[in-house]
Amino acid sequence: MHRERRKFLGAAVAAGVGSLGYGGAWAQAKAGRKIVLGQSVPLTGAADQIGLAFAGGSKLYFDSFNARKDNPGWSFELRQMDDGYVPAKAAENAKKLVSEGADVLFGFVGTGSGDAAAEVAAKESTIFFAPFAASDKLRDTAHANVFHVRPSLADEAFRIVRHCATLGQTRMAVVAEDDAMGRAGLAAIQQALAEQKLPPLVAQAFVPVNSDKVDAAVTQLMKAPPHAVIQVSLFNTTAAFIRKMRKAGYAGAFLNFSVVGIDPLFTALGKEIGGVVVSQVVPPPKKTTVPIVKEYNAAIDNSDQTPSYESLEGFIAAKAFAEAVRRAGKNWDRAGLQKAMASMTDYDVGGFRINLRAGVRDSVRAIDLVTITADGKVVR
Repeated sequence: MHRERRKFLGAAVAAGVGSLGYGGAWAQAKAGRKIVLGQSVPLTGAADQIGLAFAGGSKLYFDSFNARKDNPGWSFELRQMDDGYVPAKAAENAKKLVSEGADVLFGFVGTGSGDAAAEVAAKESTIFFAPFAASDKLRDTAHANVFHVRPSLADEAFRIVRHCATLGQTRMAVVAEDDAMGRAGLAAIQQALAEQKLPPLVAQAFVPVNSDKVDAAVTQLMKAPPHAVIQVSLFNTTAAFIRKMRKAGYAGAFLNFSVVGIDPLFTALGKEIGGVVVSQVVPPPKKTTVPIVKEYNAAIDNSDQTPSYESLEGFIAAKAFAEAVRRAGKNWDRAGLQKAMASMTDYDVGGFRINLRAGVRDSVRAIDLVTITADGKVVR
């Protein structure tokens, strides 16, 4: 499945780079023609499976929108570039995308990459829409040009910590990758513990990004020992840590933020994934009783992609952006589009509500905690 997505996205990126016009896109949009979005994601590197899926879902929506017979008179061009999950490369891509005609920056993947894109967007006075796993500091009112489709790390942390406390798992530990995402996730967990008046972490450890070099962290946490380990890491690191902790005799719980990538985690762990808990911020990608999921699956059926949480999130983000353009009206400009986005505090995207200006806390939407059985079935 991963190879199919890579093939699809590789072709899409190649086609996108060759087809986008440079400059004047806002004027074209006003005339009912084209809106250009610039997206930098990891199509290779540590988070490639997450980047490929999220980028694929985004493109899937925009392609289906452009193909509609009842098209409202404008179209979207999504220019996608590979940053390999490297923030410096994401910053370079962001500058290039804006200089070559992108009207907004859209859907960058990764905390460090999101921070880099936000800095470029601020300097260029442009909108940054729907970052994936952005740091919570980007939700501050000082970043009025940044709009989030997913809830914050703090929201997920609060849900995870409350779940542990409900089960009596008050001795919690954190293992996090040593990068912007890991540090932000650890801070969110510590904040959640304080808010819920729970004991502090019994242990915490940083590990290299996308690495199986987790032995020191295993030794450190096994000395505690915790009732539950909360992980802020990508799927490869997460899988390696779970295996070595269990080999060391740990029988407690493992909980993960949604950024882990639930499908690639299942690929990495196989039957060993049983009992691992993962936070999710969108509906199950095959639950077609939810209208947006039904719409997504109909689009998937006409592509060579496969359903996933990350792909569905990209699809939802793209649809939310299209709705903001509709609300901005016929003669919109950047200021008008930003105003429209700021008003979308309870938008029903199709049986699922999002809040683009939620701040650090998002009370509009529920965050699900799911587990995967040994045979790959997702259980809420």
